[in-house]
Amino acid sequence: MLPASSGRFCRRLRRLAWWLTLPLAGCAPTTLSALPPEAALRAAFSDQGVAWVSSGRACVARAPGFRASCPSLPPAVDVAWNGTDAWAGVPGLGVIVTLDGAARTLSVGRVAALSAGRVFREDGSAVTFAGEPARGVPGRPSAAVTGRDADFVLLDGGEVRRVADGAVLARGAAFLSLTPDGVVGSAQPQLVTPEGTYRLTGGHLERLDATGRVVASTPHGPGRVGRVGPQLVTVDAAGTVRVFGMDLRGVR
Repeated sequence: MLPASSGRFCRRLRRLAWWLTLPLAGCAPTTLSALPPEAALRAAFSDQGVAWVSSGRACVARAPGFRASCPSLPPAVDVAWNGTDAWAGVPGLGVIVTLDGAARTLSVGRVAALSAGRVFREDGSAVTFAGEPARGVPGRPSAAVTGRDADFVLLDGGEVRRVADGAVLARGAAFLSLTPDGVVGSAQPQLVTPEGTYRLTGGHLERLDATGRVVASTPHGPGRVGRVGPQLVTVDAAGTVRVFGMDLRGVR
């Protein structure tokens, strides 16, 4: 058993040796039980591909092949795309890290959620991906997303708030859903596009027209849905990535 004084050494060693994958015998990692319940599955989509975190394990799959890469990291809480880079937030170490390509880390504190432009801490304060202070929100974010060049957060309790002016857009939401005009709160994972609204019901992936009528449906379990270039992409908690045309015809 390591002496109590080794705790500070272990923490420093993790930060220095992380990307070298050195064995850290006796330095217990942050446990998944330390992560909030909403960290079970989060995902971020861009023209580059899809990144996700499921029960603390962060992965990325880039278009067009969508081959998953899941680096060995301590438990992560959220993922986001910043430009062409996929990042994961690791609250136990107080950093964000890149998931592939050149290994980079940025010390940010106890990260809770990531958008494409901001890193939100557990207390609602925020920094940019360059580490500069940024406008935050009151309360703890459980999700964040960038829509139409503005950042939005979902706070604990289901409040959807626009970061720029603090406006409350909805209450009682379970998810943040992108629309052509920005972001709305929703009860299910969904995406609103000019081609229609796509939602995951837990048993199906559905396409709805402008009147809310289901015009196409395919069996699909729980997961997250987003757009990657001209294609619709889903990912589930097991890390299964599926690709569809906007008509819901399967591509892979």
